[in-house]
Amino acid sequence: MSLAEIQYPETEDDVARVVRAANAAGLPIEIRGGGTRTGLGRPSQTASVLSLARLTGITNYDPSELVMAARAGTPLAEIEAALDANNQMLTFEPMDHRHLLGARGEPTIGGVFAGNISGPRRIQAGAARDNLLGVRFVNGSGEIVKSGGRVMKNVTGLDLVKLLAGSWGTLGVLCEVIFKVLPRPETAVTIAVSGLNDAEAAEAMAAAMAMSVEVSGAAHLPLSVAYKFGDTLKGETATVLRLEGLTPSVEVRTERLIAEMRRRGAVSVLDAGATRELWRDIRDVMPFAAQSTKPVWRVSVAPSAGHQLVAALRLKTGVDAFYDWQGGLVWLQMEADCEADLVRQYIKALGGGHATLVRADAATRSAVPVFEPQPKALDALSRRIKDQFDPNGILNPGRMTASM
Repeated sequence: MSLAEIQYPETEDDVARVVRAANAAGLPIEIRGGGTRTGLGRPSQTASVLSLARLTGITNYDPSELVMAARAGTPLAEIEAALDANNQMLTFEPMDHRHLLGARGEPTIGGVFAGNISGPRRIQAGAARDNLLGVRFVNGSGEIVKSGGRVMKNVTGLDLVKLLAGSWGTLGVLCEVIFKVLPRPETAVTIAVSGLNDAEAAEAMAAAMAMSVEVSGAAHLPLSVAYKFGDTLKGETATVLRLEGLTPSVEVRTERLIAEMRRRGAVSVLDAGATRELWRDIRDVMPFAAQSTKPVWRVSVAPSAGHQLVAALRLKTGVDAFYDWQGGLVWLQMEADCEADLVRQYIKALGGGHATLVRADAATRSAVPVFEPQPKALDALSRRIKDQFDPNGILNPGRMTASM
């Protein structure tokens, strides 16, 4: 099979043939789903594209078993529509990067798992990879590999499943994914505490998470971003805490949480509709979506260290920020340079973590490590894994690191 600029395989066997042809010719290929995250990671170093846009369809879904299987190119909107019809959902609340990256196209379920894309509910439901049960993929030699299964009891190959999630197409071309789903909560409310500074908010979120009220979202929105949520937050600094579940349970838990938070600041309650809109915008980093030329970092640190990182950076450079995951996920928007060395220096000084440069121009993404550099031992292990999965290095070469 000759390699065209863009190829659109329609079956798993087609994918394998394309990869085998590329491997035989020694020609690297870019693996693409809906194309909504091509601006995340190092710029493509390939002339050919393998698009999964035609490898679509839900292949197995029994709502009573809370498991779904779908081909990798299936639009996420199609997955969510099928789940909505059965009052179910993806618990890990995957982010839509289109607003932040100024991208078009449709996010795909394969892209969600290839990037391990998770949202605010991760603090309760785990990451995307924690909900992935099985995969079918084509490795760099063009071989079809299956790992995992359709039921939780089947743990065969589960580590391999976890390995593919977050590999960004560098280890294999995902063809089918099998994943958990759960019932959608009957209702949801958000308790918003106004007037707290970043350190006070970190303490308030930690206190809320320590209570037995099952908080499913905990974020802090400083004044610089709170006003971008319009009338929802009335332009005030807001520490927001989400509760979900059956209505009687949510009502009882809301009263308990309000009683605790009133000791810290003024409290207001957002209903289910306002809650849905607020957390969608937090999930999609909408406060930074309009400034499409400014670099944006996604930083994961200990929840108690997030506000310290931002305070340290503000002494050295221009930066705006807000916090998710109880403060453990910090979204940073830099005013000018991405300041990669400074950001990672302070993360290390505060006990460690990792930073991903989610948005920057192509020249910057080529010049600085987009993903967190690995320690030597882990980097050597990653190279050995890459060599086993993709011995000739033809799958998304350089997407994650310049050396691979």
